Amino acid sequence: MSGYIWPFFRKALFRLDPEAAHAVTVRVLALRNTKKPKPDAASLAIRSNALGLSFSNPLGVAAGFDKDARVPGAIRALGFGFAEIGTVTPQPQSGNPQPRLFRLEKDRAVINRLGFNNAGHDCAFTRLAAAKARGVGPIGVNLGANKTSSDRVADYLTGIARFSPLADYFAINISSPNTPGLRALQSRAALQNLLDRLVERRAQQQRQVPIFLKVAPDLTEGDRHDIAEVALAAGIEGLIVSNTTLSRPTSLLSDQKGQAGGLSGAPLMALSTEILADFYRLTGGKLVLIGVGGVASGADAYAKIRAGASLVQLYTALIYQGPALIKQIKRDLIAFMQRDGFTHIGEAVGADHR
Repeated sequence: MSGYIWPFFRKALFRLDPEAAHAVTVRVLALRNTKKPKPDAASLAIRSNALGLSFSNPLGVAAGFDKDARVPGAIRALGFGFAEIGTVTPQPQSGNPQPRLFRLEKDRAVINRLGFNNAGHDCAFTRLAAAKARGVGPIGVNLGANKTSSDRVADYLTGIARFSPLADYFAINISSPNTPGLRALQSRAALQNLLDRLVERRAQQQRQVPIFLKVAPDLTEGDRHDIAEVALAAGIEGLIVSNTTLSRPTSLLSDQKGQAGGLSGAPLMALSTEILADFYRLTGGKLVLIGVGGVASGADAYAKIRAGASLVQLYTALIYQGPALIKQIKRDLIAFMQRDGFTHIGEAVGADHR
């Protein structure tokens, strides 16, 4: 969609309920989803390699945009270097009662309390298999647990076994604030048990798919230290930093700022980047980090990379700025690299720590 059309499309979307607007967006993108992906025209300077995967550029769309693997091909066609589907749970679930998604227009932010609404593993698997057959990738699979599950660890283990034939990486989502008790899995003992069992289950599969843990931004210094130690000891490959926040900056201006749920968008940028930098320091750069939270410009994406991210994701900024943002971020990344004397994006990863 061109920059000329977007303002009119956005105006129409913003007349709709946020969740209805998202559904319309996905339906429009589905018209492009079955096209064979074209080579990304992005500069070689921002091509990335991580964990044996090749990314035409380091920019991806965060989980939540394409919960049921409806449009991974269209996401790549927009110019993203990778997609992440989900969060998917073993059984379909409707999520929390509506309304559950709120625009904070004055703050360029969103609050959601969706609650892992999705069509379940089987539906996502069928669609993901079709996408992979068309050559779409890389595609990560974000795994969650059903709200009513009596054994949430088992739900994640089921996801590893189910999607190992197709996923390019796994994102283990234990940090959503919208499933009661889920964040308790981030505590040291619970996390150690979860990650050890996930790595064990992965070893039983024919394909050894990289595992990322998606963490919350609302962590104490002690929590971050424990997570870093446990992740390194367990042998997972990376962290996704971060999920939405329960905190509410005093700077918020929008009428909807008091809604319950996770806050994403521009107000999360500083906090999530601070946590990202801390995890890079705590892990000594030994884990691959994906930076997400508040990215709305090339400068934001570059800040994540310099803080330690090998890859960067966004979502909320698309709601406000549209798909032209993707190309602009890639152009800006190249300009910032040239300014700082880097010839390849990998040289900028963690530069603020050197």
